[in-house]
Amino acid sequence: MTQIVKMKGMNKHFGKLHVLKSIDLTVEQGEVVVIIGASGSGKSTLIRCVNGLEEYESGILEVDNHPLAPKAGNQKTLAEIRKGVGMVFQQFNLFPHLTVKKNIMLAPMKVKSASQVIANATAERLLERVGIGDQADKYPSQLSGGQQQRVAIARALAMEPKLMLFDEPTSALDPEMIGEVLDVMRELAKDGMTMMVVTHEMGFAREVADRVIYIHEGKIVEEGNPSEVFDNPQNERTQAFLSRVLAH
Repeated sequence: MTQIVKMKGMNKHFGKLHVLKSIDLTVEQGEVVVIIGASGSGKSTLIRCVNGLEEYESGILEVDNHPLAPKAGNQKTLAEIRKGVGMVFQQFNLFPHLTVKKNIMLAPMKVKSASQVIANATAERLLERVGIGDQADKYPSQLSGGQQQRVAIARALAMEPKLMLFDEPTSALDPEMIGEVLDVMRELAKDGMTMMVVTHEMGFAREVADRVIYIHEGKIVEEGNPSEVFDNPQNERTQAFLSRVLAH
């Protein structure tokens, strides 16, 4: 299998705070890796390092065979990585003055120099794929939170990424809207999309993940398939965390 992400001994600080501690992690092509842990454990920072939104200080990080050096000097490499990595955030980050369709068309036109005709066709196809083809000409403010997040997913898919990163994509949504976003992510997983997902949705993690990573205070303390991690966790930190979150 092809490794899309490779981390070896990766460290990240925010000032004196050691946020990521000697992270060793690989993600294979077609694999869905779900990252869980308490707030502040370093989950989001880890995936933000993958597309260079955060710089790490030491260790090794490679994304799709592109070595991403620690700290500065990565502009050309980052540009290549970001062509093949889509990211969906907690907040939707849509342009409010553009229609839904034009929000999606922007990335392939600007980054991949796609023609307006091709970008338009891509946007229409992806809006159908995420289940909101009838919303193309509306503005983000006219959509529900769940619909806006599906637009954000479609926008990321417009780059034809090899890897999708999700940073708690349902945490800003009302409970009744969470399912519609998770359904889209389930379909992506079924289609073989390589995904790294930070989430508090344990049912989704159990159902969709090939591998679950539990991070505690910047360290990977447990990893395995969902049944191993959820049904038979070996680390007492994992046991304590799951006993809290699964009780609700």
